[in-house]
Amino acid sequence: MALINYVTEVRFGAGVLAELKEVCEKLGITNPLIVTDKGVEAAGIIDQVKQALGAARFSLFNGTPPNPSETAVRAGVEALNGSDCDGIIAVGGGSSIDLAKAVAVSARHEGPLRQFALIEGGALKITAATLPLIAVPTTAGTGSEVGRGAIIILDDGRKVGILSPHVIPKVAICDPNLTLGLPAGLTAATGMDAIAHCIETFLAPAFNPPADGIALDGLWRAWRHIEVAFRDPADVEARSNMMSASLQGALAFQKGLGCVHSLSHSLGGINPKLHHGTLNAILLPAVIRFNRGAESVVRDDKIARLAQAMGLPEGVSVEEALVTKSRALQLPTGLAELGVSEDLFERIVKGALADHSHRTNPREASADDYVEMLRQSM
Repeated sequence: MALINYVTEVRFGAGVLAELKEVCEKLGITNPLIVTDKGVEAAGIIDQVKQALGAARFSLFNGTPPNPSETAVRAGVEALNGSDCDGIIAVGGGSSIDLAKAVAVSARHEGPLRQFALIEGGALKITAATLPLIAVPTTAGTGSEVGRGAIIILDDGRKVGILSPHVIPKVAICDPNLTLGLPAGLTAATGMDAIAHCIETFLAPAFNPPADGIALDGLWRAWRHIEVAFRDPADVEARSNMMSASLQGALAFQKGLGCVHSLSHSLGGINPKLHHGTLNAILLPAVIRFNRGAESVVRDDKIARLAQAMGLPEGVSVEEALVTKSRALQLPTGLAELGVSEDLFERIVKGALADHSHRTNPREASADDYVEMLRQSM
């Protein structure tokens, strides 16, 4: 059986942030908690959000860390309960949106956060009691604004997925104008994250032709516009296409991801300072090389279809093109550049084998396979 499901309302376009108050009223949110980080606040984006809300009540939590943690979730729940908030507006990149999702769950469900992790069988424990959430992305990478999951580092150090239809934001307000001030380095790293999502969801073996089409179109948009957005941050057309590619990759998440994400989730748990998008960009070539022989990949000619979407000339492989793109974006192309050493391999592989993305890779990976992928990515 194939499960094909699209349920998120997306309001997309330059200036659409002005509709935020209307969206709150539609959802019955009268006193939202704005979940963000200090960088987004310093960039003046929260001032724009306040202006869009008009005279409406709200409270602010700006304690989102670069990789959201269970500690930060508890702080967010405390801020929410202390202000008697009845909904959440997540403003920022994937970290703020994921943290907001976990706060929305924890604020209305008893027990430690780990019990809601997918690998702990927690999906069925998350109910419709989850607080309503509006997502306002300020980056174009994770696509968390339309995704059904939140990636959180637990107190025990595991980086896990909290997945449920109930954590999908009720509305995503995707305003490309909010990404115009994104620094070039973050534009590159988050943009390669979007590319990784489009590629991995497309390669996942589940039968879902609509998701495949959405992912390929997202890849087409991102591949053509990421360097423009990197070089010219004020190019609204490039920013719009990158924001679209980001949410398209996430709309296809329902197919699952693969070894790129099982490895990057594990690495991010070991060292939360590592940027998720940068890790994905580095790991992609080795994982694609491993997946070339997968039955579903060969049967559906998926590598050739990726190359076509990327507009690659004959003789240039997808793996080679990805490395070239990372270099053009001035991103690291090896894990060693990030301080990852081979003595971490055992811990990384252990985490990857336990990650939920491991199960949806098109080809089953063993511990030895993961070690080889890591070696090729050094």
